[in-house]
Amino acid sequence: MDFLTLFAIYGIVVLGCIFLMCTYTSQVETSLGRLGDFFTKVSSLFLPEWLQTTLRGAFHRLFHQQNRLFVALHFMLEAAVYGEFTFEVFGYCREMGFGINGLLWPYWLFAVKTYFFYRCSTKDPGTISRSNHGQLVQVYPYDGLMFREATSCPTCEFVKPARSKHCWICNRCVHRFDHHCVWVNNCIGALNLKYFLAYLVTLTAAVASVTLLTGGLLLQAVLSSDLINATYIDNSGLTHPVGLFFIIQHLFLTFPRIVFMLGFLIFLFLLLVGYTFFHFYLSLSNKTSNEWYKLRSLLLCHRRHNSQGKNHITQQNIYFKGLVANLKEIFQPINTSEKKTR
Repeated sequence: MDFLTLFAIYGIVVLGCIFLMCTYTSQVETSLGRLGDFFTKVSSLFLPEWLQTTLRGAFHRLFHQQNRLFVALHFMLEAAVYGEFTFEVFGYCREMGFGINGLLWPYWLFAVKTYFFYRCSTKDPGTISRSNHGQLVQVYPYDGLMFREATSCPTCEFVKPARSKHCWICNRCVHRFDHHCVWVNNCIGALNLKYFLAYLVTLTAAVASVTLLTGGLLLQAVLSSDLINATYIDNSGLTHPVGLFFIIQHLFLTFPRIVFMLGFLIFLFLLLVGYTFFHFYLSLSNKTSNEWYKLRSLLLCHRRHNSQGKNHITQQNIYFKGLVANLKEIFQPINTSEKKTR
């Protein structure tokens, strides 16, 4: 099997898995969610009914019910990456003269990341119960658009506090609900959002450190072998300098597992950077993921029903208090006693 075939299979498998996970773990209103819904409808035209029913049931249990499968997958991916880094990349880097302090950074970041992962997955996100409902309903005012007064939760059977949402996966109402994260098997709300942000930052940094060291190893391998200045003779007997494609092919065939890992890490790093910046944007503007998606849905619905194509919905974020105050609210969530003293 030649290089192009191997690389094509690798790319299809990695991108297919990432697409599947992003589609089924994202909100329905996102582009990925709509694209996944489109492929579901198309596939239903040629898949037998029994297979459609089986797949729907499996996907529902996997992505729409609380389970620890993604937590296990999370640790399996980390074990694969850190195992490859420890048993191959680390040794090669030491042979090429990399400093020990730099090589230990991925392990330090892994330890810190694991702590924040534990806190994020075990901390109560802000469950609303009958005992604390009277206090939490006074924390945030209703904006009259996304959150309206006297709106009841049919499951919990009480009036929903502003900025709260009932998570149908965990079957509870969550104060300042952001989203349900399958990777930590927990909701992200007022009380554990700070741990989630710290988890994202440290996870991104850990991925970046392994990516840089792995990329540095491959670059050093190319430079030390003087592959850049190498030449090859074609079928006509002419001599040509090697190009980038030849170098990638050489590395792919020489260090297949390391190149596979590097390709996955680069894509994961870009995904994590975008996701991390998105959540910091939400935190600085005092919004939640739920509010961002909800407002987008309201605007889209308004555009569809507006014959002139103009958008007359203007929503001022009444929860915005300034960048510093917004961040402070993440790390020191508001309670009713603080609100009354203001």
